Amino acid sequence: MANFEESKRQEVQVSGFGDMNTKEGKLVLEEEYTLDGSVDIHGRPAIKGRSGGWEAGFFLLVNQGLATLAFFGVGVNLVLFLTRVLQQDNANAANNVSKWTGTVYLFSLVGAFVSDSYWGRYKTCAIFQAIFVLGLVLLSISSYLFLVKPSGCGDRLSLCGPHSNLEIGIFYMAIYLIALGNGGYQPNIATFGADQFDEEDPKEGYSKVAFFSYFYLALNLGSLFSNSILAYFEDGGMWALGFWVSAGSAFMALVLFLGGTSRYRHFKPAGNPFPRVCQVVFAAMYKWRLDVLPSGDKLYEVDRKICGGKKIPHTEEFRFLDRAAVIRPEDFTHENKTLHINPWRLCTITQVEEVKCILRLLPIWLCTIIYSVVFTQMASLFVEQGAAMKTTVSNFRIPAASMSSFDILAVAALILICRRFLNPLVSRLRKTNPKGLTELERMGVGLIFAVMAMISAGTVEIYRLRYACDDCKHPSTLSILWQIPQYALVGVSEVFMYVGQLEFFNGQAPDGLKSFGSALCMTSISLGNYVSSLIVTLVMKVTTTDGRPGWIPGNLNEGHLHRFYFLLAVLTSVDFVVYVACAKCYRSIKFEGKSGIDDNEEDGVVVKV
Repeated sequence: MANFEESKRQEVQVSGFGDMNTKEGKLVLEEEYTLDGSVDIHGRPAIKGRSGGWEAGFFLLVNQGLATLAFFGVGVNLVLFLTRVLQQDNANAANNVSKWTGTVYLFSLVGAFVSDSYWGRYKTCAIFQAIFVLGLVLLSISSYLFLVKPSGCGDRLSLCGPHSNLEIGIFYMAIYLIALGNGGYQPNIATFGADQFDEEDPKEGYSKVAFFSYFYLALNLGSLFSNSILAYFEDGGMWALGFWVSAGSAFMALVLFLGGTSRYRHFKPAGNPFPRVCQVVFAAMYKWRLDVLPSGDKLYEVDRKICGGKKIPHTEEFRFLDRAAVIRPEDFTHENKTLHINPWRLCTITQVEEVKCILRLLPIWLCTIIYSVVFTQMASLFVEQGAAMKTTVSNFRIPAASMSSFDILAVAALILICRRFLNPLVSRLRKTNPKGLTELERMGVGLIFAVMAMISAGTVEIYRLRYACDDCKHPSTLSILWQIPQYALVGVSEVFMYVGQLEFFNGQAPDGLKSFGSALCMTSISLGNYVSSLIVTLVMKVTTTDGRPGWIPGNLNEGHLHRFYFLLAVLTSVDFVVYVACAKCYRSIKFEGKSGIDDNEEDGVVVKV
């Protein structure tokens, strides 16, 4: 990647201009290149006026909205599809949805790895979106041909017929292709969108921060259609129609993504990060007896950038890893006393600091998993709770899954409020952070609202049970609209938690691991779903005894779902205390230098003195 000045002169052959601004028939133009080392589709340095910016960002925001519409067209009602079409009980259906959703986000690590290491973000997004479309088409065809039989079954009144193992196997193949495609695409599209803004330019750097908020807004607006219109049709038994709409939306998203190809900015993949991490660990263990100077002097570094990224200054944390960068006398050759580099014996400071960056992020990341346990209840137990309430308002039936529209509306409203009012107000009051609350502070606020959401859900369930009846059309006469506060509180918590996570992990990850940073956010959701499934299983095992059906039985009127919600509120409160301790200990890293260093430049040794 070439090292280019902020602006260069480019000579363009022009005919018919005479002498005006020309030199020997050539017109001299000023063109400004990006400063972060990004390139265009042909591998040439990206020109600001011709690439990136909000024009490219618009393609990706609309792409994200359409892809999210397609994904939630399947995910938002999956728990009802399992209970009504495949005839699973509530606990098993909730667990299967949690496992599937967890797998979606677990695949984000696969997408992040191949993106950062080999394919780059553009190619990775395109390939995984194609897999996503394939899975949706397979699900649509299988639902139309043999899953939703007889036609119109799977609504509130009629269950579908039994299915063979082959038919169920095709169904699971389809939804896990969807999981692979969407999971591999998600962490890369967020980072690829951020790549369109030059962080070395103050104006574009501010737009880059704003992009994450609008990205999450596009994600939620895309799911609004799924959670309202598609959920309504699917709840009425028109599953195949809903899935075909999702497939069409995913195909449009892919076409739109490819349509913006000429406008995108790109970063070259940095190579497999695992050998670099292993080299640091092995070198530090090999030289475990060496002493490191308190100031970190006599450590090895090179003049050029490391693996496609900026240099990272030395820090004092995790000093046992600094041994990997200590230069020993035996590292020099005997003939001419030049430094002999064995990457498994001697690593650069930046390489060591990459590992330190990952270690610093882990405690914060672990604290976000319990929050994801709360978040995943919207797609499972919130839906089952709503289905057991009065779902009609003035003869209009509200599908239980559509209640998540209030979560989306809360997200959209709060993002606009934060961008326009809250962040500028906090910035003026504090006069320290131009973005208002820091990413870590916003994530902490998200945990507080998550606790409030679980308390609200538990309170609603207590009153739902008070109005429960066996002879009514609905299991409870309490209106489903009483669920609005718990959905809205989850939406508020999302804005603080997930937008903060996207900014935090993307900003604090090394250049060669940017997609991995975004994948950490997705992986916390993944593990949150698995932990949710584990908690449900343990709760059912402990609370189900002779004569007692457990907290989450098939008939919620016989259970104690409110106790489960209050249990999650307690766990999240404990998690908040641990998170505050971790956040106070965290020290942000400031990367130095520009990324645009010439790949052909010879390495020079720099010893930190």
